[in-house]
Amino acid sequence: MTNGLSFFVYLKELLKPMKAGILFFLLPFLVYAQDEKPLRLGVIGLTHTHVHMVFSSEKRGEFEIVGIVEQDKEVIAKYAKWYSFSPDKVYNSMEELIAAQNPEAVAAFNMISEHRKVVEKAAPHGIHVMVEKPLAINLKEARKMEALAKKYGIHLLTNYETTWYPTNARAAEMVKEGTIGEIRKVVVRDGHRGPKKIGIDREFLDWLIDPRYNGGGASTDFGCYGANLMTWLMHGQKPRQVLAAFQQLQPENNPAADDDATIILTYNKANAVIQPSWNWPIGRKDMEIYGLTGAIYADNKYDLRLRIAKGYDGFEETPQKLPERKKPYDDPFSLFKAVIRNEVQLPPYDLSSLENNIMVVEILDAARKSAKTGKAVTLKP
Repeated sequence: MTNGLSFFVYLKELLKPMKAGILFFLLPFLVYAQDEKPLRLGVIGLTHTHVHMVFSSEKRGEFEIVGIVEQDKEVIAKYAKWYSFSPDKVYNSMEELIAAQNPEAVAAFNMISEHRKVVEKAAPHGIHVMVEKPLAINLKEARKMEALAKKYGIHLLTNYETTWYPTNARAAEMVKEGTIGEIRKVVVRDGHRGPKKIGIDREFLDWLIDPRYNGGGASTDFGCYGANLMTWLMHGQKPRQVLAAFQQLQPENNPAADDDATIILTYNKANAVIQPSWNWPIGRKDMEIYGLTGAIYADNKYDLRLRIAKGYDGFEETPQKLPERKKPYDDPFSLFKAVIRNEVQLPPYDLSSLENNIMVVEILDAARKSAKTGKAVTLKP
């Protein structure tokens, strides 16, 4: 079945013999039935290992993968064996996929440098797009994507693993409730031992450690998480300054890219320290939020601790073990479908939103400039 306006054209032809009253009565039920149908989703690229998520999530029944665009025969064979899809489902280009399957949406699992091309090819057809983090390799590319999304009225979302962490969601709720007072400092740490050390797939490693295709090294790969979370927590407030220091601690493994970074964001009444690295001995995605009266520690996806200050150096700590978030906030493709079908409207500067992720790329651009010059970069209001 086709999407958007085409569906209603189809309905009109189908129901021509019916009287207007019957059509008026049935239309809400028919529209509801269309909304309940699985989202027709195209997968663009198999070279980003996060693509495992889309095959795993398809089992939920909320979307159907109608086609895959990939040209690497070895990669295609590997994923076809793992997930038992037919070679007939694979296309050489987005043009072929769109002509054959007319998807409602596409999810990009290719190089970050290819994200703009995905939007350029999908947007004119009214096809919604979700990309893996970050949105783009630089602000110039991100702005082009933004303009296309607005021109053609499509949703353009960015997916981060940490968006689905119940600890991050609960931490933001507690801040909003005033549990620890106004935010003064946030520390975000993300990363692992390094792409080569953890043994990522060849097709992912080929571009992940090359700034031409990824935008940077660890500073981009994991720095985007902290920028995304901080933009969300600050309700879209832009930092006044960005100061960054990049290092290359594994030149033998990451010859063209930084693999360790410290990025400091300065706001009017707060600051953030973002520490992305391919040198952590243990993989991590954690966040600390310090307010006027206490602190929140989102230690991982499920474990959260609240500390309320007592006296000079004392505190009362309350640990929490959190369950998964409720549907559709527990899965990127579930939320993507809900947004497309108008079941959910993303709040301003939501973690997945376009405006948040434009700012993320602006912050990363400033961090690269700061690391190169050794000076803080002041952002335009």
